[in-house]
Parts: sequence; structure tokens; C-alpha cells
Amino acid sequence: MSFQTLFTKMEDHTLIITINRPEKLNALNSQVMADLDAVFDRVYKFPEIRSVVLTGAGLKSFVAGADIKEFESLTKEQAIAVAQKGQAVFSKIEKSPKPVIACVNGFALGGGCELAMSCHFVIASESAVFGQPEVNIGIMVGYGGSQRLTQRVGKGRAMELIITGKTINATQAMNYGLVNYVVPQTELLDKALSILRVSHEKAPLAIAGSIKAINAVWDDQAHGYEVEAQCFGDCFVTKDAAEGIQAFMEKRTPHFTGH
Repeated sequence: MSFQTLFTKMEDHTLIITINRPEKLNALNSQVMADLDAVFDRVYKFPEIRSVVLTGAGLKSFVAGADIKEFESLTKEQAIAVAQKGQAVFSKIEKSPKPVIACVNGFALGGGCELAMSCHFVIASESAVFGQPEVNIGIMVGYGGSQRLTQRVGKGRAMELIITGKTINATQAMNYGLVNYVVPQTELLDKALSILRVSHEKAPLAIAGSIKAINAVWDDQAHGYEVEAQCFGDCFVTKDAAEGIQAFMEKRTPHFTGH
């Protein structure tokens, strides 16, 4: 895979995506958004990709925000279109049928925090910093941050973080429920890959259904239960379910194929 602003590599069925604009602290511009959109099309399409790690180049920053130069002369209509595009790309990440882990290796501010939250969960280095500082320059969250931050940390904390623009460190982010694990910088990728290796032992279609059902909670809780039931039922007509149940009965390790 070749992209202008991303490095990609496969490691044991995990696609590692690195946003590669270290001179700009990996800030999101229109090309990064286009590349993320395109790479996740491939994540959805290719069965050899079982999971994804998303991170930023260098030691300072995951993504330090949007590239503000592109915001200088936007009309209202153009700004709405930019927000809608960002929301669509991040929704594609959130709805990926394959697990996506954000490895936050420094600043995750503004659009970077929103990007991390669009991943299924977050692992942070000890030096990571999170925040939605958009109000500091007279604008506000636009790529889904008002929704996802509230979902992850609750209304009161989301209100405080967004309306003050303050940042929090990795430990605070974990205490708030924004981050799953905090590890030394050198252990960040290994921690993500160790979790994903466990997920690779499970049935891919069952994982996809689980992700869909969990996401449905935030759309409509009553509907979420129905989605969960339907996905649960869908699992039972797969070869993987038959194999998993049989392997359980035979007290052996199942061999899943994604069918």
C-alpha cells in the first residue's frame, strides 16, 4: 500500500498505519483524511487484514490536531462540509468490522483526540496528552468529539474538557475512561499487538458482529439490543460457530477461517 501521508505495514495479520507528518506533529489535513478514508476501504475489503493499529510518526505526537492553515478562509458551508467529511471518515474507522487500536504516542489534541476516540479503544504512552482545545481559537469540535467524548467520559467531564479546552495526561485519561492502558513508550506497539493476537484466535464474523452491536448502543439502546440479537443469530449460521462449538465439546483449540 502506498499513500502520501501514511506508512503502512503488515505484522501478523495486523495492519499498522502510521500518520507520517512529523514536521507538522502529524496534523490532519485534507490529504491525511483522504488517505485514511482510502486505507480503511482496504481494511474492510481484504480478509488477510484481521486488525489495525493506528499511530503517529515520531515520539512527540499521535496527531496534534487539524492543520489550521486549511481553516483560514472557510465559509460556513465549506466548514460544514469539512466537518461532515471528517465525521464520515472517523465513522468508517469506528464501524470497522475488524478491531482498531489507537496507539497514542504523544499529543492527541483536537482532531487527534477525535481520531483516537473513533478507534475501538486506546493505548497511551506515559507521555501522551489528550484534549479538545478548539475553543482556544474560537472554533469547536467538529469531527465527532462532542458525541464520542461524552460517550466515553460522561457529560460532566466532556463539558469541562470541551468548554475549557484544557488538556489531561495519560493517567488522567485512563481514570476518566478515555484510555484502556498506559505503558512506557517503548512498549506501546507490543501491548497493542499482544491484545490483537488474542483477538486473531477468535471468529472474525463474531468479532465483527460484536463491534456492530456495541456501536449500536450509542445509536438507540433499544435498537442496540435488537442489533445484538440479530448479530448473535447471524453467528450461528457460520462455519466458524460450528467449528467453535465442536472444538469446545472436543476440548481442543478451534481453527477459525472467517466463514
